[in-house]
Amino acid sequence: MSINCQRLPRPMAACGSDSDPMAQPRILFITRKWAPAIGGMETYSMRLVEALGESTDLRVLSLPGRADGRPPGSTALLGFALRICRERLFTSRDNDVVHIGDMASWPLALPFLVAKHRPQIVLSAHGTDVSYAGRKSWRGRCYRLYQRIGAYLLSGAKVIANSKATAQAARESGWADLRVVPLATDIAADSPLQEIDGRTLLFAGRLIPLKGCGWFVDQVLPLLPDTMRLHVAGPPWDETERRRMNHPRVDYLGTLDREALAGEYRNAICIVVPNVAMGNGQFEGFGLVAPEAAGAGGVVLASRTGGLIDAVLDGETGFLVTAGDAEAWAEKIMAVATWTREERVRFTDGARLRVQEHFNWDRVARETLTTYLGGELLPIQLSSRN
Repeated sequence: MSINCQRLPRPMAACGSDSDPMAQPRILFITRKWAPAIGGMETYSMRLVEALGESTDLRVLSLPGRADGRPPGSTALLGFALRICRERLFTSRDNDVVHIGDMASWPLALPFLVAKHRPQIVLSAHGTDVSYAGRKSWRGRCYRLYQRIGAYLLSGAKVIANSKATAQAARESGWADLRVVPLATDIAADSPLQEIDGRTLLFAGRLIPLKGCGWFVDQVLPLLPDTMRLHVAGPPWDETERRRMNHPRVDYLGTLDREALAGEYRNAICIVVPNVAMGNGQFEGFGLVAPEAAGAGGVVLASRTGGLIDAVLDGETGFLVTAGDAEAWAEKIMAVATWTREERVRFTDGARLRVQEHFNWDRVARETLTTYLGGELLPIQLSSRN
């Protein structure tokens, strides 16, 4: 097992020091989601650290994943927890903020509750790490109790959620002080708009029922002209979804590298993100594929559900379509398919610019820092996940 401990340099004096009361806060960021493991939480941890490290006094304790891209095992996690305890006992540094990288890891904050200089505890919520508490199984009920215990013990903690849907799920588990900071993307178009072939749709993501690819193949594809085909890029995590790849109008591309995926984004009539409602309480925490595809020059159609509502700026970076309404999906796809080149260029140019303005890591770091400092973000209204 290997544990990374980093102290990121910055141009300012350490925050909270007697000599400089106006300096930035001393932040300890703790995460079990780190390369070489692959996933959205890992990307979030590494890119946030990179963005924050440019202007803050930041120390990072991270547990690297396995070489094959999988997350660390239980033995490594136990060793990591012990390392955090040693950090608290034997490191003289006082932290103003201790930021835990995901909600399942909330116990890692407990050693800092007894510090002489008690830090502000901040946790990041991503989706699955809170939505699992909504499942009806005994595991879901146990996890809900686990989250409620965390919310009780860390009653003064702030939770940074990646969408309003994720914030709602966190609130239902007992967490009270919530902020919404949508994620960012690094993918951007580096070449002018190419001529699309006019007959290809694209689905990019894990093949699981929640993502709706199987539903789309069964319910929407038959409503479209026979000349239209669906390209699918992503790992087949569910056997039922994998079998849909045998459909005669589906071309399964496997898992693509960054450059190839960006090309598929630009070449498709539109990128479909057709998430469906799940009876087990599972939902999309954010849906990073939506701003990624828009940033690469694609036209995004996404379900109006879960965190996708925050991942798509409706009419600006893509379009939201009623989840589970096959006719509405077919109608919107055909509308986009009939755009002139000028209409497409006008929309995709505007979408790329909007993605660069809004879905960037500098904005994520700035809003995270605002949370650290006790400032207010735009108010959020939480009711349901739709």
